[in-house]
Amino acid sequence: MIKQITNRLVENVQKVIVGKEDVIQRVLVAVLCEGHILLEDVPGTGKTTLARALAASIGCTFRRIQFTPDLLPSDVTGLSWFNQKKQEFEFRPGPIISQIVLADEINRATPRTQSALLEAMQERQVTIDGVTHILPRPFLVMATQNPIELEGTFPLPEAQVDRFMLKIQIGYPSQAEENQILRRFRAADPLSELQQVATPEEIIAAQKERQDIRVEETIQDYIVRIGRATRENVDIQLGASPRATLSLFQASQAWAAIQGRDYVLPDDVKSMAPHVFSHRLIISPQAQLRGRNSLELIEDIVSAVPVPVEF
Repeated sequence: MIKQITNRLVENVQKVIVGKEDVIQRVLVAVLCEGHILLEDVPGTGKTTLARALAASIGCTFRRIQFTPDLLPSDVTGLSWFNQKKQEFEFRPGPIISQIVLADEINRATPRTQSALLEAMQERQVTIDGVTHILPRPFLVMATQNPIELEGTFPLPEAQVDRFMLKIQIGYPSQAEENQILRRFRAADPLSELQQVATPEEIIAAQKERQDIRVEETIQDYIVRIGRATRENVDIQLGASPRATLSLFQASQAWAAIQGRDYVLPDDVKSMAPHVFSHRLIISPQAQLRGRNSLELIEDIVSAVPVPVEF
């Protein structure tokens, strides 16, 4: 069922996002794992459009939060206000109480406001004035940030970075794809005409089905050894957390399911490791001076860890 649903979603989203099948599939990996996504790319590559197209394809509620330095935590979570007419406090929900939330330019908000997302992303609930509000399912935060323009930005706290399951870059389209974009958007925006092809209930059922994808003990040990290798590498100051290792386990299950298999292969782990680990690692200053980056280090680690021969 997972492959059929994801095929429908990929085909539908591609009516708006030209090409980029692998990017859309990775977004669906996070959806199947109830994870969150950090989209890091230059402006104009379709980050916001991708989030809106996904929400329209699933039929989920969608809210966009523009993060700015003056944004307050209550602007994200909501607040209780006193209704003088009723002489009682009422809760006014914030945009976080939605199914798909786009946190646009998340690194432009202060750390205090960024931390308003922590409870929602981990526990899928928000607590305001001692009252806990459960978030609707499926729930997905897609945050964007611009890696080029850093003036007026705040680095994301490590606790928050670790809550993003995947870091995805969309990249520029090819020449043929860019020509197709011009033809497709010549008359009207296809996003306004995008039809729903799946339901939230189907997504929740697919999330449960993903949990049944078989992972042999040797593959599980392979995932753990890759995670531990990031903590023992001399060029890495802070390696992958146990949460990151669990994310790689789940992402490998989802990637296998999207490929139409009910079991995980080592290639599934290799495919997902860079997207799960790259944003979580802190490279040592000495390695940075040598021009090393997290993607290169992950590639070296994955190549060095022996692949299980029986699974």
